[in-house]
Amino acid sequence: MFNFKIQPIRAQFPALRQTGASGQPRVYLDGPAGTQVPQSVIDAMVNYLITSNSNTHGQFETSRQTDEIIHETRRAMADFLGADSPDSIVIGNNMTTLTFHLSHALANFLQPGDEIIVSRLDHDANIAPWLALEKRGLRVRWLPFSHDDCTLQIDRLDQLITDRTRLIAVGYASNAVGTINPVQDIIARARERDILTFIDAVHYAPHGLIDVQALGCDFLACSAYKFFGPHVGILYVHPDIGERLQPDKVRPQEDTLPDKFETGTLNLEGIAGVRAAVDYLASVHELAGAPADAGTSRRERIARSMQMIAEYEQTLSRKLLRGLQSLPHVRIYGIQDDARLHQRTPTFGIRVEGLSPAEVALQLAERDIYVWDGDFFAMEPVRQLGLADSGGLVRIGAVHYTTGAEIERLLEGLDEMG
Repeated sequence: MFNFKIQPIRAQFPALRQTGASGQPRVYLDGPAGTQVPQSVIDAMVNYLITSNSNTHGQFETSRQTDEIIHETRRAMADFLGADSPDSIVIGNNMTTLTFHLSHALANFLQPGDEIIVSRLDHDANIAPWLALEKRGLRVRWLPFSHDDCTLQIDRLDQLITDRTRLIAVGYASNAVGTINPVQDIIARARERDILTFIDAVHYAPHGLIDVQALGCDFLACSAYKFFGPHVGILYVHPDIGERLQPDKVRPQEDTLPDKFETGTLNLEGIAGVRAAVDYLASVHELAGAPADAGTSRRERIARSMQMIAEYEQTLSRKLLRGLQSLPHVRIYGIQDDARLHQRTPTFGIRVEGLSPAEVALQLAERDIYVWDGDFFAMEPVRQLGLADSGGLVRIGAVHYTTGAEIERLLEGLDEMG
């Protein structure tokens, strides 16, 4: 693996220079709930508010600048997701709101008795919007996961698919235990039967390259605040299906993609930050020490950066996994085989013997090590694992600005709880 230079990366993030109440530097292992942001994203948002703050489609300069910023952000997100057109990029408040909006639009497209397959491993934002359609007479069927390694039971998928299956909704990766799901296989099986596919890529987006054209999915959603940007949601809609759907909207809104999916005034300063977040990710490989590649496209630079991020994060996963395995009072949920680390993100769900997840998170917080406890809106996997009534999980989530020394601080803190 290329020698990943971490300090130039960390220098981009002002939050990483902060110290906590203990006087030690803060260790942010809370990335699955929201990452820190680089200075370039902060600057882009502030600059928009100072120089271009206006609503859209006006005849004056700041309004035209706002229109251009929105268009440029769609182009940036098309590059980030591998989409062939910025018109396939819908912007909204967050992934959850966008998914509910899409489910309502699909309800008008589907018929009572039609079926949707969802996964027991998913965040509820990719379950509740589809369960809501049961009120319209649709049926939801469940794809289970194996409890020993928290991977989907893909062999059950063909048994669940019927001639009434119209949509398969599945996460790219689990936000609770880190499993990367075989979405390409799932999409291929769906396409053979003309079944639509919706991919929740919120947790996967900061960890690996997304290519909606290679995947062949119909819809894919993500949230910029999980990949070093502001609180903005993004939905990719394949034009073939997007043009046929009629989402709820105000009457003056355009009836074409992507406008017809966007209700009300958007988070305009946030949109400026999204573009900056994509440009930051396109620069990671050079910041980390790779040779400059002037003249290549933004998509190519993103691909190089995401490959380096994935390789570096596997070293973090290996260090964290081995450290956790050495602690007899810690139980790990999910993939624990070195040879399969490419099948997980550096997100680990654990329990510590004798302590509730909240107690563990609080003790780590006193050391200025930030982790999450609970179910993280991944209600189904936590319930299926039998942990819902005892506080859920402790979730440790590294990203590419995490250092090996920070992992060691975490492990030391957990060791002292034994």
